[in-house]
Amino acid sequence: MPAFICVACGTQYAPSAAPPDACPACIDERQFVPVSGQSWTTLERLGSAHNNKFRRLAPHLMTIETTPAFGIGQRAILARTPSGNILWDCIALIDDATIELLEGLGGVQAIAISHPHYYTTMVEWSRALGGVPIHLHEADRQWVARPDPAVQFWSGDTKPIAPDVTLVRLGGHFAGGTVLHWADWERGRGVLLSGDILQVVPSGHVSFMWSYPNLIPLSAATVQRMLKTLEPFVFDAVYGSFSGRNQIDMRGKEVVAASAARYIAKISES
Repeated sequence: MPAFICVACGTQYAPSAAPPDACPACIDERQFVPVSGQSWTTLERLGSAHNNKFRRLAPHLMTIETTPAFGIGQRAILARTPSGNILWDCIALIDDATIELLEGLGGVQAIAISHPHYYTTMVEWSRALGGVPIHLHEADRQWVARPDPAVQFWSGDTKPIAPDVTLVRLGGHFAGGTVLHWADWERGRGVLLSGDILQVVPSGHVSFMWSYPNLIPLSAATVQRMLKTLEPFVFDAVYGSFSGRNQIDMRGKEVVAASAARYIAKISES
């Protein structure tokens, strides 16, 4: 039986004879069902019309993106740490060429994902890469559409997954919304891979939303709590979930703090 994939968001569901009646990720108010309605594909069909491309993002960081764009259009990021490669976030397409390229780069030791919109075909990725663990925050357990032993839930606000690499739960966009901090990146400059828990915007700032497509903001108190959780972590760069101007190459921590202050000031206006 096929494991159907939602065309709108890329979420893959457990194998079934027929597609699900609806995609819970899309009918949730943080996302949307397209005006054309819910539609479905399979990994095989997706691979016949799309390819993945690899690009250098920054030292020791590579992006993996699907072309033409599919679903939400996010990118995955391969963090090439001294202790092994970590795949940050997922895209729906995983094919033989992608697997061969990743194996040629030393394989992947773990997958970590910022929030449910990017779970996509995470089980397929894990299996293709040798059954590597998928680290998800337990607060988002209900959004796992295809359970698998590779999925490992963690709790609390931080989880080290490699030397100098820590998952940090900020919440916000989703209760388990997570960023990845690599402390020793670029000789201690530090980097934050933010998904869209902190959405890097074209002005070179970050912003915060409960729903991006529906423009539903977070409260000032929530953003203050997110900033407080990040306080112990040093990072000079911030890389988000989309290509283009979705990155901060210097003074990342200062920019995040200034962005939060700007956001809180505006949301608090009477």
